[in-house]
Amino acid sequence: MTDVASSEHHEAPVAEAHNDLVYVKVAAVLAALTALEVATSYSVWLGKAGIWLLLIMMVIKFFTVVLYFMHIKYDAKVFGRLFYTGLGLAVGVYVAALATFHFFAAQ
Repeated sequence: MTDVASSEHHEAPVAEAHNDLVYVKVAAVLAALTALEVATSYSVWLGKAGIWLLLIMMVIKFFTVVLYFMHIKYDAKVFGRLFYTGLGLAVGVYVAALATFHFFAAQ
């Protein structure tokens, strides 16, 4: 009986905090960020700064999806830590791969 009460307690803030218009706005922001990422990936003049811009946009999109669509902020803290650890590992592996190919070496 306590499980039902606790699940109702966690669902109420989500329903109050997010309505359909919020989801549409978040989806529009994500679409704009995706278009910006594609434009950045084709912008040769940015050079190595383009990679850092892409990484920053990736992190922003990650947090936006996790916080708004997956409602991590209303779940247990361990789930948030799992997602953030995965993000850190992904960025670390990507930067390590770039370092392996001497991407950051001065030319």
